[in-house]
Amino acid sequence: MSIIAVEEHWTSPALDAALAALPAHRRDPSTALNDIGDHLAQLHDLGAGRLAAMDAQGVDLQVLSVAPPSTGPLDPADAVALSRELNDTAAAAVADHPRRLRAMATLPTAHPSAVAAELERAADRGLVGAMVYGRSGDILLDDPRLDDLFAVAAARALPVFVHPQVPPPAVRDASYSGFGDTTDLALATFGWGWHVEAAVAVLRLIARGTFDRYPGLTVVLGHWGELLPYWADRANGLARVAGLERSVPEYVRENIVLTCSGMLDPAHLRHALAVTTPDRLLFSTDHPFQHPSRAEVAGFLDGFAAADRDLFTEGNARRLFRIEGPVGPDR
Repeated sequence: MSIIAVEEHWTSPALDAALAALPAHRRDPSTALNDIGDHLAQLHDLGAGRLAAMDAQGVDLQVLSVAPPSTGPLDPADAVALSRELNDTAAAAVADHPRRLRAMATLPTAHPSAVAAELERAADRGLVGAMVYGRSGDILLDDPRLDDLFAVAAARALPVFVHPQVPPPAVRDASYSGFGDTTDLALATFGWGWHVEAAVAVLRLIARGTFDRYPGLTVVLGHWGELLPYWADRANGLARVAGLERSVPEYVRENIVLTCSGMLDPAHLRHALAVTTPDRLLFSTDHPFQHPSRAEVAGFLDGFAAADRDLFTEGNARRLFRIEGPVGPDR
């Protein structure tokens, strides 16, 4: 059994500098989480240090993706240039370590008319999907100007990972403030707000009819589905009001794949299997923000039936991201 982890983050000094140079009102406060401990060094490492961390956890292959907020807050031209640079860097890392790494594309969603072409270019370079966010400045992910993103992803069978991001300032002020800077940030990010933002972004894609136009499109959600699978029945009123072709639970089961993001809790697994099937679940560690040990990973996997475990650790990721051949350290 091999282990493929699909939500494993990285970033570059050039992107860090571009984000830090933004005016204060456009900066993403969640970048502070990259500076905790040795996170930044691990995010920058696409070589020996990363491979050593994978070996320590028993992870054979990582699917790389740029850490939030990616290029979304940047000016359009800068987003295009840096997305291209990041994709080229990721493709080079994969070429250097073909048994250990794959990568998802970074897309310049701040410049909607440039997104489809960059996704095509990245896919031609061997990238196996895309990671996006629910909002780039004032441009929401379901904005019709971004529809070509989903057209290309569906046509080329590229999964689109919708990652959490910090809520916009007005929402943070209204719902996630009043406790002091540290607690406010925690509440708006990993404590709650991140996950609501990602779930709302995908609900908006459903309500916009994205999956009706592109029924073969696959969206990946982390953290066992960002709350959405457990509220899908309640959200189903959207299907009737919006005149959709299927129910919200059907979109969740048929178009959305869930990954654990390092949250190795058997209760979450049981909940996930109550609303979807074993062929829609993926393993991930959320490197470097979560760091389950090899023993913790093995203990969690012991709770699976053998066939379901193989799907979770390897089979589903191979199929979705079209990963072929041997993975893991040369033996």
